[in-house]
Amino acid sequence: MAELVLYTNPMSRGRTARWMLEELGEPYRAELVAYGPALRAPEFLALNPMGKVPVLTHGRAVVSETAAICAYLAAAFPAAGLAPAPGTPESAAYYRWLFFAAGPVEAGVMNNAMGLHVPADKEAMAGYGNFARLMDGLEAAVDKTMYITGDRFSAADVYVGAQVGFGLAFNSIEKRPAFAAYWSRLAQRPAQLRAAAADDALMPAKADA
Repeated sequence: MAELVLYTNPMSRGRTARWMLEELGEPYRAELVAYGPALRAPEFLALNPMGKVPVLTHGRAVVSETAAICAYLAAAFPAAGLAPAPGTPESAAYYRWLFFAAGPVEAGVMNNAMGLHVPADKEAMAGYGNFARLMDGLEAAVDKTMYITGDRFSAADVYVGAQVGFGLAFNSIEKRPAFAAYWSRLAQRPAQLRAAAADDALMPAKADA
């Protein structure tokens, strides 16, 4: 069987990729990549020319971008049941909100956190329009059903859920009841807890005050 290797850092979006791997239940190896020169080393740039983590290798396959890693793993290991059957309404919701979170949510939340706001007359040019509209869209993704695709947890919940959980913890998204309720359905999943514990153990020790 081809080896799964996750190149990651505990202070990165690699935490989401590790959660996905834990949900998968397949053996994998995590390679810690420190911020700084290691990300610009030729051997790492050969994996990801962007010089960022996470990156997943699966034998000869190489996948970067966290949402892509989640989708790839769900498709590569169908027995885990983390992706709906193709061509179904559940599959439509899966891809719709997975890509929504990877595109508009990622861009809009980061821009807002950095104080970058789209001028009102330029909103049609931005994939997320404005931050308020973005929050309404994200709420629509998580408020209608138990999980993104309905009653069944999927890889889309790993990716969207990680963004919601991070946003609530660091105040980068609005603290709407729908977001809190959605995250409460995910936060205590054994795979999420295992992944968080593994990454927390790798965090640099804080200096004594």
